[in-house]
Amino acid sequence: MQIDLPPHLQERVVCSIAAAVKYGIPANILLAVAEKEGGKAGQWVRNNNGTYDVGPLQFNTAYLRQLSRYGITPVDVASTGCYPYQLAAWRLRQHIKHDASDLWTRCANYHSRSPAFNARYREDLIRKSAKWADWLRLRYRSQGSSEIVWVAAEARLCSSSSCSQFDSHQASSGKLMKPSYVPRTLIRPPKP
Repeated sequence: MQIDLPPHLQERVVCSIAAAVKYGIPANILLAVAEKEGGKAGQWVRNNNGTYDVGPLQFNTAYLRQLSRYGITPVDVASTGCYPYQLAAWRLRQHIKHDASDLWTRCANYHSRSPAFNARYREDLIRKSAKWADWLRLRYRSQGSSEIVWVAAEARLCSSSSCSQFDSHQASSGKLMKPSYVPRTLIRPPKP
């Protein structure tokens, strides 16, 4: 656990970083989504469209229809521990890999694909991601390993036009951004 974090944030940070590593997504973005969603284990919030946002990452029940064939239930999403963070990381990875537009819009699709809701979420997500990127940089040294995780680096310098240009290049080349830090407190089990 990170000793400089209040106890209520320790699970969020540890689980977000571990899930980001597992799914190869930017850890600062998953941390920003977790902060933005701000849910709690066991929490259910009813939406106007009849769906619910569930658990710490406010995972929408509309996605659970797709996941139910794998035995994933609302109880799993609402639980404590790292599993809800892994589900959120999986979902963010799907948006990053398959959705159109710049990285930030794709990540904001976690919240909504409606342009107005997406834009508001996107703007706050960029700010929170920059804060978390700085926090991670202070605690983890870069070792240039492409195996661990990549970060949406320099988010605070990213305007919508520069993000779009960068993301278009990334999408056309099929490459992910170069890693800018390695979370050293995470231990990977040896491969059998």
